Amino acid sequence: MAKTVLITGASSGIGLAAAVAAAEAGWIAVATLRDTSRADALRKAAAEAGVADRVHVKRLDVIDPESVAACVDEVIAEFGKLDALVNNAGVGQVGTIEQGTVEDVRSAMEVNFFGVVNVSRAALPHLRASEGRLITVTSVGGVVGQPFNEAYCAAKFAVEGFMESLAPVAATVGVDVTVVEPGAVASEFVTNVGLDLPAMLAAAGPYAPALQAYVERTTKSFSNAQTPAQAAAPIIEALTAERPAFRVQTSDWARQFIATKLTDLDGTSVLGLTGDWVR
Repeated sequence: MAKTVLITGASSGIGLAAAVAAAEAGWIAVATLRDTSRADALRKAAAEAGVADRVHVKRLDVIDPESVAACVDEVIAEFGKLDALVNNAGVGQVGTIEQGTVEDVRSAMEVNFFGVVNVSRAALPHLRASEGRLITVTSVGGVVGQPFNEAYCAAKFAVEGFMESLAPVAATVGVDVTVVEPGAVASEFVTNVGLDLPAMLAAAGPYAPALQAYVERTTKSFSNAQTPAQAAAPIIEALTAERPAFRVQTSDWARQFIATKLTDLDGTSVLGLTGDWVR
């Protein structure tokens, strides 16, 4: 019997690529979106890959517990079990706190952190039953804080701490926990942040030089970004490995970048590195 994986945020990017790749690997991929009218690209990709019969589109809003519970219940009713969850849904948030609001930070935390908590909590009883996998797409920004990404990185740091704490507990009931850490990915994620960069720069005041430097550096990094399919490949490996690692990076660059933090006991190396991004 085919295994079933539920993937959040599957309208584009890594989520879409992971849903198609999981189906190609023989899984039933339950690809969820907050707005199912945005599923055309997913359905087209699944059809082109010849796996349309194994990709099932369902509505799920990660910040609405009732929506989450309804979707998980529907998956169990339809497929009988849930073998894996891929938390992928997320939103970007660029800015610095003096020029933003606390509500901006709460909004980023609601989707990127509490959304993960909501879906993981609903899925865990079923993952226990199947001795399954709980996989969460975080970011290199979940390990290394990055300029003008205070709210986003705070949320991703929170996810990493949550999952690192959960992993040994989940292992006692047969559930493997993995975090997948991409760097720059060529997807609609950046577009979905909804930035008006000229307006931001015009309003940045004393932060304008640093923001300009950050934008120029980040634009260059995304010009050499991974494809969503490349970034999704480690997710499929974590789904199928006999014993997946807890922390997985999606590229050599991401491994090197995160290694800077994990060997940096006093923070000098990280702040030296990211400080160059705003000068």
